[in-house]
Amino acid sequence: MLALVASVCLVLPSGANIVDTFRAPECERCAGNRGIEYAVVTGAPVVSGLRGRVTFAGSVAGRNYVVVRAEADSRVRVTYGGLATVSVARGDLLRTGDMLGTAGATLYVGMRVGETYVDPRGGSGRAAPQFAAARPRFRVTLGTVPHPVPAGACAR
Repeated sequence: MLALVASVCLVLPSGANIVDTFRAPECERCAGNRGIEYAVVTGAPVVSGLRGRVTFAGSVAGRNYVVVRAEADSRVRVTYGGLATVSVARGDLLRTGDMLGTAGATLYVGMRVGETYVDPRGGSGRAAPQFAAARPRFRVTLGTVPHPVPAGACAR
């Protein structure tokens, strides 16, 4: 059995209410919520919650997304969705707190380790069935959106 272990510091929005929590799907194509939906102020700045490189920035089915691959663990990708505008491009190197764009009506934050979706709040959701015995581990620190990221939020 494979284990999902990641050591990534992800700063999540703390000034926004969660309107839909992470719900792992029963199968690859089954229903679920592969991330967290936050209620946000439309037009508010959205910042990166981790250091990494932008692997995708654009529109999918009429909704704007940015995907950031973690610098600390290249298996970890964080997806930000529901952006009204996008201010980064594929290949950009980001620090925690760098501007990604502006928020739409809601903000989606999803996280994958490899191809498995996990709860961005620290692995408290159920992993895909083939990883049922493994618990993803993340050092998750709550910060504020947009700025500033708390000093030392990701200090080891």
